[in-house]
Amino acid sequence: METRSERAETTLAAIVDTALAMAADGGLDSLSIGEVAKRLGLSKSGVFSRVGSREQLQLAVILEYDRRFQQAVFLPAMREPRGLPRLDAIMRRWLARATGTDRALSCIYTAGAFEYDDREGAVRDQLLDGVMRLRAALRRSVLQGIEAGHLRADLDVEQFVFEMDALYAGLMRDARFLRETGMHERGVKAWERMLASARSPTCPA
Repeated sequence: METRSERAETTLAAIVDTALAMAADGGLDSLSIGEVAKRLGLSKSGVFSRVGSREQLQLAVILEYDRRFQQAVFLPAMREPRGLPRLDAIMRRWLARATGTDRALSCIYTAGAFEYDDREGAVRDQLLDGVMRLRAALRRSVLQGIEAGHLRADLDVEQFVFEMDALYAGLMRDARFLRETGMHERGVKAWERMLASARSPTCPA
C-alpha cells in the first residue's frame, strides 16, 4: 500500500510535470497555481501546500527541466570516449531536441532567456545558473577535444562554444517559430561544417 509520503511525492511530481508541460508550451510566465490545480483536479490550496508560491513553482520547473535535459543529452553522451566523440554526441542530441515535434522538449533556457532578459529575481537567477552550467559543460567538452588532439590547439574555445549555442538557438527558432521543414538536416550540416574547421589536421575525418 502506498504510504502518505509516497502519495505526496507522487502528487508533487505530477504538479511539476504538468507545470513543465505548460511552461514548454506557453513559457514560464504562463504558470499559475490555479491552472495547474485545474488540470490535475486538485484544489489550489493542495497545490500551494506542496510547491508554495508561483515563483517557487517556476523554480521547480526549471530544476526539473535541467534534470531531464541532463538525462537526455549529457548522460548518454558521457558513454562516448572523451574528446570529439563525446562533443559530437552532445551536439547531435541537442540539435535533435531543437527540431523534434514534441513541444514538451522546447528549451526552457532559450525561451526563458527572452522572457527574463530584462528582469531581476530568483527565476532569472535560476535560468542564468542553468545556462552558465550548460556553457561550462560545452566548454569542458571542447577543451577535452583539444587535449585529445581531436581539435586544433589554437581553436578559440569561447568563440566555438558561442557558435554551438547560437546554432541551437537559431535552429530552434526556425523549426518552431518559422515552422521550416528540413531544419534538422540544416542544423547537422552547419555543425559538421563547424567541426571540419575546428578539427586538428592530425585527427582523421
